[in-house]
Amino acid sequence: MLSLSGRQAIYACTTAVDFRKQHDGLVALVRDQLGTDPFDGSVFVFFNKRRDRIKLLVWDDNGFWLLYKRLESGTYERLRNSDSKRLTLSRAELSMLLDGIALGKGKKRRQFTDVYRIDGRTSERQETEQRRAAR
Repeated sequence: MLSLSGRQAIYACTTAVDFRKQHDGLVALVRDQLGTDPFDGSVFVFFNKRRDRIKLLVWDDNGFWLLYKRLESGTYERLRNSDSKRLTLSRAELSMLLDGIALGKGKKRRQFTDVYRIDGRTSERQETEQRRAAR
């Protein structure tokens, strides 16, 4: 579970990042390309080129947290590209982004999945939708 305080700044990198980079590579990217101090407790958000994976980098006074999420289907919304290499997000915008909600429309993105598969079985929600479609 991700818990953010109201004082943490959230910065999203607007360019695609090589996801082979881990903690040290992303810290260098924050420092050199984004021009921000990676040790100030801010949350840094990175996307891969296909936009189906996301990494969050956070410093918590003892070390860096690296949170990683891969979508089974669909993509994350392409953020409005500003002139800078980073975009400031609010906690609500980050939460919406992670849940697949389009920031401008407030609706779930069509390609984003709600289907959960465990041991090859479909979720109750998917089974309900399949029964409705069969009617």
